[in-house]
Amino acid sequence: MEKIKFSREETKALVGEIQDYFREELDQDIGAIPAEMLMQFFAERMGAYFYNRGVYDAQALIRKQVESLSDDIFALEQPTRHLR
Repeated sequence: MEKIKFSREETKALVGEIQDYFREELDQDIGAIPAEMLMQFFAERMGAYFYNRGVYDAQALIRKQVESLSDDIFALEQPTRHLR
């Protein structure tokens, strides 16, 4: 897996989210640099877990769609005099 990279805008938004969390939930201020370091830590160490969860969810969705499509195709079958 490639290293997770965020655009400048995404990084700024994530850093703001971290700062808001620290302020609102922990009643502490955290600077932009420590917040960005924390974001990078999570991206490097835990990003793969979140990424994999997304992959698993996508696989489940595709599997469900294929089953539904298979059912729809089977419903097109025309009756014949011979049983399968």
